[in-house]
Amino acid sequence: MAVVSRREKSQSLRKSKVGAAIAVGVLLGCVFALCFPSGFLSISNPAAILNRNFAKSIAQVGSSLCESSERINLLKSEFVAASEKNAELKKQVRELTENIRLAEQRKDQAEKQVLVLGDQKTAGPFGTVKGLRTNPSVLPDESVNPRLAKILEKVAVNRELIVALANSNVKEMLDLWFTNIKRVGISNYLVVALDEEIARYCKSKDVPVYMRDPDKVIDSVARTGGNHAVSGLKFRVLREFLQLGYSVLLSDVDIVYLQNPFNHLYRDSDVESMTDGHNNMTAYGYNDVFDEPGMGWARYAHTMRMWVYNSGFFYIRPTIPSIELLDRVANRLSKEQAWDQAVFNEELFFPSHPGYDGLHASRRTMDFYLFMNSKVLFKTVRKDAKLSKLKPVIVHVNYHPDKYPRMLAVVEFYVNGKQDALKPFPDGSE
Repeated sequence: MAVVSRREKSQSLRKSKVGAAIAVGVLLGCVFALCFPSGFLSISNPAAILNRNFAKSIAQVGSSLCESSERINLLKSEFVAASEKNAELKKQVRELTENIRLAEQRKDQAEKQVLVLGDQKTAGPFGTVKGLRTNPSVLPDESVNPRLAKILEKVAVNRELIVALANSNVKEMLDLWFTNIKRVGISNYLVVALDEEIARYCKSKDVPVYMRDPDKVIDSVARTGGNHAVSGLKFRVLREFLQLGYSVLLSDVDIVYLQNPFNHLYRDSDVESMTDGHNNMTAYGYNDVFDEPGMGWARYAHTMRMWVYNSGFFYIRPTIPSIELLDRVANRLSKEQAWDQAVFNEELFFPSHPGYDGLHASRRTMDFYLFMNSKVLFKTVRKDAKLSKLKPVIVHVNYHPDKYPRMLAVVEFYVNGKQDALKPFPDGSE
């Protein structure tokens, strides 16, 4: 009985130990499950953990890069759009500022004219009444082109100067042009270089030169254009000179200077120009009678005629009508296939009529023997003993295509005294 009792106690003790072990195992399993959700064995494999974490990082970075790239592209497009809008707004501001400035100048001009006119007056005795002929100068505005303003301060004399536009196509004539200007002793002149080669050439010859800032509209014509194309650019270029308050004697380069032209100007008009006329009638105007026999009693119609001003040599003062003239001509030339000299004269002379407001600019025709065109010289002057002894201020070889050899002949005749220098050339261009 005692043996059986011990055996039962031993079996009961073993069962208790097994139960306790199972309980401990379950408890430990729960603890490890809570503490190590990724698995207890992974602790012994750090490389696996690193690989897994690295993969997650790569995925996150890739996602971030994608989102960043899209964001950058979006920002770039927004920046481009904002820049374009800003440029457009700046352009509008410039245009509005210019319109306001011109309005203020016109107001100032009106006030000055009122001051000049003063109170209303009765007309004086017969033959003593004189109207206003000279418009007041504009108020100089150096903000238009500070760089050009500094150049003009050094070059101009009494706020006036000779200005010529030139590209490499006229280099030979340009050299002869400024050589004679220097010989006469004229210091207030400036070459507006339309390409880099001319700018370098003028500097090498100690000739005052101004190279404009880049302008797509002007530069394409300036570098490759012929005489007529380049001639049309001057109306755009000259505007800044007038806005800065300077009077300009615009000159083509096919001109020989024999005296200082500033000693022979009247300066009483907005525009003072040489003429293409060749005698008193054609140069200064005449009453031309048009005959139409079919009209019977009214067959004769009187017309006023005058040969055109030469747009290659004229003196223009810094007044509102002068600037309006340049604007009108430049605007028409940008839209029409037209000759600049024809447009220049139409705007100067056509009167106001239904649908059109004429330009109210005063004008004066230069003495055609002092400011001589080549038709006057070769057709008339060289054949007249008295006239050939007169020394013109300038000779403009505008009527003939063989410009350079005729310019050389003019220098030989008037400067070097070679009496037969002009004889080899025909009257015209045949």
